[in-house]
Amino acid sequence: MPFQPVDSQRLYQQVADQISELIRAQEFPVGHRLLPERDLAKALGVSRPVVREAMIALEIAGLVEVRTGSGTYVKARSLSAQKPQPIVLGDVGPSPFDIISARVLIEGEVAFVAAREASARDLEDIGAIHQEMVRKMAAGEATEDCDRRFHERIARATRNTVLPTLVEGLWSNQFAPVFSVLSKRTGLTENRTATLAAHARITEALVERDGAGARAAMHAHLEQVLDVLMRDDETA
Repeated sequence: MPFQPVDSQRLYQQVADQISELIRAQEFPVGHRLLPERDLAKALGVSRPVVREAMIALEIAGLVEVRTGSGTYVKARSLSAQKPQPIVLGDVGPSPFDIISARVLIEGEVAFVAAREASARDLEDIGAIHQEMVRKMAAGEATEDCDRRFHERIARATRNTVLPTLVEGLWSNQFAPVFSVLSKRTGLTENRTATLAAHARITEALVERDGAGARAAMHAHLEQVLDVLMRDDETA
């Protein structure tokens, strides 16, 4: 395989750059089906999430197309082998898997603290947002805003002035192109039934002042999100 191992800095960008150069050099011609993610990960010495993020960056750049159930293929595009220029990936956003992993670490503790510090009004607001999400889902309406407000309201219930800013920042990163494309492809935005059930468990633990339970429920919720983001969308 014409691949080189990559180091640990900005891994998915390095992987995308390496594959884009192989496409420019016509090592991978138009219509070529790239190896499955598992095989690419082994060839490059990186994890599957890194390869998945790299494929999305290449898709955003217009170099490949992902055909669900079939694989990833090189797209027709005007490329110059004589003057190769790396694709610009700086604006596609941070690693989606790093974002959710950070949320697991931070929001688990946020839920733990909120269970202890939340006022009756805080709990009422959190419950109201959850019920709003239930109603919107039943009506077939978008629920992403409710999802975000639910998590941010829990952070404010900690009475810590820094934690809400951290949680809001992590959520803002989820609107980056690479995260948006990955979410749509894996059906994360349609995974609302599981989200509602998770939010109900988190809310119940908060109301019961069960910090350990709130932390565990938040961890389970976000780890399930990670599982969804790694759903297979190609054949082996």
